[in-house]
Formats: sequence, C-alpha cells, structure tokens
Amino acid sequence: MAGETPDIIAMERTGTGKGAARQARRENLVPGIVYGGGSDPLPINLPYNELLKRLKAGRFLSTLFNLKVDGHDDVRVICRSVQRDVVKDLPTHVDFMRLRRTSRVSLYIPVRVEGEEECPGLKAGGVLTMVRSEVELRCTAGDIPEEVVIDISGKEIGDTVHISEVSLPQGTRPTIDRDFVIANVAAPSGLASQKDEDEDDEVAPDEVPATEMEAGPDDDAES
Repeated sequence: MAGETPDIIAMERTGTGKGAARQARRENLVPGIVYGGGSDPLPINLPYNELLKRLKAGRFLSTLFNLKVDGHDDVRVICRSVQRDVVKDLPTHVDFMRLRRTSRVSLYIPVRVEGEEECPGLKAGGVLTMVRSEVELRCTAGDIPEEVVIDISGKEIGDTVHISEVSLPQGTRPTIDRDFVIANVAAPSGLASQKDEDEDDEVAPDEVPATEMEAGPDDDAES
C-alpha cells in the first residue's frame, strides 16, 4: 500500500434526498455518497473549503484517499465523479467508491531517484532533468507501490531513463503504452549553449556565397 495516503475527513449525513443536500450546502458542506466494497452506501458531507482545496490541487479523480468518518472504520476510496454547478463550476456532490484489495485503479505514483552520487554524467557537470515527477500506473488496490524508483548510477550526459527500465510490482503497468522517458541527464546550460554556437558557426555547402563557388582558375588568372 502506498505510503502517505492522504486523509479526507467527512461526516455521516443523516438525511437523504434533495432537502438534506440543500441543507448541507447552506452549512457550507458538500454532500456525497460512498458505495461499493460489499457494504451499504453511506451518505456523507464534506467540508466545502477542504474539498475545494483538494480539487484545485489537481488529479482528484486519480488519487487514493483514506476516508475518515466518525463512527465508521477508515476505508480506502477513490473519487468516481464530481458534480458541479453549471454556472459557478463549483462542487455540488461527490461520489466515492470503496476499494477492495483486488480492485484495479489508475493512480499517480511519485518518482524517487537513486544513484545520483555515483552518476558519471552528474560528476561531469550534467544536470538531472525530471520529465515526469509522477507516473500514472494501473494496479490493484492491495499492491499499490509507494514510489517508482529510477537508478541513474551509470548514466552519462545525454542518457535517458525510460519506464521500461523500472521494476514494477507484478500486475502493475503504466497507463501509457509507449516506452516514455521519466528523466534524462542533460549537458550543463553553458556547454549546451556553446555546442549550439559551434553548430551555428559551421557553414554548410549550400551556405557558401555563390561568387566563391563559381570562381574558377581562369578568374584567378585574370586578377
């Protein structure tokens, strides 16, 4: 199970229907429902400001939460939908699904780097560039990795780290089919700029002035 699973706090909603939902909104709460996992649906209310903060942080629909409701055991959930006001675009209702250990979900997992002290590219002045600080994985709820670890101990300047180089738990796969780049060891900015300048200074054959290309032996003799 992934470490640092964020808590989300809610209160059980005693009433149901539109009247109870309106009352919740008047109290600066957002009504919601928790379903699945072999248990009965549980109506809940969430503090509006806390929910809005999490929505603004992004990836709310692909984040695993530890739901805490007074009087109930903590349960791991993932949001399945957020209903919004058509005019103000603010949340009006949230649906959460309980996860069993065998449930399959898509989640963003943070990337951790190993081998920076041994990396020859960094020792030579290179710079580690993280193309993806998180990787979206499809996995079972009981086998969510805490992190994706990449090793750059043998990487030179110009080398990259692809997802195919990462060891993932059995049954876990990236949501993107192609072998995408997670990080690379880039040349230091000064060296990269100098390289670009050197390439600009090189004159290609088709850039030689026409008068020089057309000059022949007879032209030299007349001068």
